[in-house]
Amino acid sequence: MNWKAAVSSFKSYLLLERSLSANTIESYLADVHKLTQYLEMYHPGKGPLAIRSDELEQFIRWVNELGLEGSSQSRIISGIRAFYKFLLVEDLIDEDPTDLLESPRLRRKIPEVLAYSEVQSMMTAVDLSGPQGHRNRAMLEVLYACGLRVSELTGLRITNLFLEAGFIRVLGKNNKERLVPVGPEAAKHLRYYLEHVRPLSPVIKREDENTVFLNRRGARLSRVMVFLVVRETAALAGVRKNISPHTFRHTFATHLVEGGADLKAVQDMLGHESIITTEIYTHLDSEYLKETIYLFHPRAKMIV
Repeated sequence: MNWKAAVSSFKSYLLLERSLSANTIESYLADVHKLTQYLEMYHPGKGPLAIRSDELEQFIRWVNELGLEGSSQSRIISGIRAFYKFLLVEDLIDEDPTDLLESPRLRRKIPEVLAYSEVQSMMTAVDLSGPQGHRNRAMLEVLYACGLRVSELTGLRITNLFLEAGFIRVLGKNNKERLVPVGPEAAKHLRYYLEHVRPLSPVIKREDENTVFLNRRGARLSRVMVFLVVRETAALAGVRKNISPHTFRHTFATHLVEGGADLKAVQDMLGHESIITTEIYTHLDSEYLKETIYLFHPRAKMIV
């Protein structure tokens, strides 16, 4: 079997048997393409069924020398593993050459987080003298109150708002739905926008009649537009941090965890598959850690 036939079969397998999204499939195929590029340069003529673990290790070293970040290297290894798992499932190989491959150790990045005073400053910096201001205030309130991804915000539907009950239904990654509580402040601004601002739109596109947040042309807001609103509001509020709509998601989770919220509950509200992803929000500042040691550690108590 040559590479072209193997990759074509792999693509069909991912689509029909794994039912993966188009973007995920393209990522896997791109990872395999990187391997074939390497082999053309250093092991020309070597087919997919003849590859051994030492050659894959050489490939990973080559990828590392290109200067790719650890997260990118891990993703490539994941794609290569998926490809050889497919060959194994199809009985095209007897042993999986990726079994001994090691992914690079990744450093966990602590995300940028807003202080509560900065959140307040941004909310009050929104100019409410025009209709777009009320829309923007409602958007920011929902981002902070519910921890939504920007795609979840732009795709929010009117029929998924249950403001009297204090919940919204969110369509997340892989079309998974979850219920997220919405606080009274966010609900208040949402209601005002929906009752007094949104109906003033001269025209609403038919496909966006159920979409909550609209632009001036009556169409669903783009991700870029939300990003610009956040950046401009931060500048008006004097917030110097490099923030994006996702910063409100990080801030939502961090403030909940710091306030004592159960990690599993935060995981459910964020729509994380694994609680390991949520655990990044358990970071604490160094002053708090020092204060805890001084107050509670028996050795520290002995210091006069």
